[in-house]
Amino acid sequence: MATKFRFVAQHVFDNSRNFSGVAQKGQVLSHSRLMDNTYKSKLHSFNLPCVREISDSLKKPDNMQNTVTPKRPFTVVVEGNIGSGKTTFLRPYMATTMDSTNPTSDLVEVVEEPVGSWRNLQGTNLLKLMYEDPKRWSLMFQTYVQLTMIQHHTKSSIKPIRVMERSLLSARYCFVENLYNGGNMTDAEYAVLSEWFNFLITCPQLDFKIDQIVYLRTDPEVAYERIKKRKRPEEHLIPFSYLKDLHELHEDWLVRKTKFQPLAAPVTVIDANPDLDVLSERYKSLEHQILQSAVNK
Repeated sequence: MATKFRFVAQHVFDNSRNFSGVAQKGQVLSHSRLMDNTYKSKLHSFNLPCVREISDSLKKPDNMQNTVTPKRPFTVVVEGNIGSGKTTFLRPYMATTMDSTNPTSDLVEVVEEPVGSWRNLQGTNLLKLMYEDPKRWSLMFQTYVQLTMIQHHTKSSIKPIRVMERSLLSARYCFVENLYNGGNMTDAEYAVLSEWFNFLITCPQLDFKIDQIVYLRTDPEVAYERIKKRKRPEEHLIPFSYLKDLHELHEDWLVRKTKFQPLAAPVTVIDANPDLDVLSERYKSLEHQILQSAVNK
């Protein structure tokens, strides 16, 4: 089993090894330095080519020369703590997309969080590894999270509206930040992930953009009770303190607005503390509002 884990770790880290020079041995980078404009400008000195730049440099077949690039969909991201009820929020949209008789079924694409990929990378459950030993596996896990999230953000779509469960932003601003603050990531590991993140959200060819953020604001106590009730395999390893820390980071980012500013998009804050059955009805009424704002954009 140990051999298998080493193989997966090697697989995940191979693509980032060449860029680890951003954090030399003994160098300590504070969070403020990572996020200020001076440090961000250094990122561009690496001049890393985007994947799309490389592919664009290849000669295209004659029959593809005039291909029109699909327009980027209006993107809504649904953010919130573990147990905040994101799946419940997405249900009306998923029902819409599956109902061919619904006139809006061709408008919305729902993108769920890629938990299945995290649970099974060539047979290994990275999510379980991270919860069992965060100090050992956090960098590997979050590297793969960044990859899968940017794949979701940038994949082409024929539908004009995309509703995503979480985003690359919350992966960095809440989950990576929490692991670093909790001592489960070294300064160098944090710097590597931050450099990759800054590159991904600023690369013009990736066209990373979010149009609307929906924050399901949930008390940590409520989220913890929901997690205990649903009994997902890896989640029994989550301590209450982990949820409290994640809650505070979401609040700093989306409510108090004391970190990670300016915001990438307008924020709609929803009280997600009531029972999920009550919320389900409320979310159905909100669906029309969100779709209308996308159409009017």
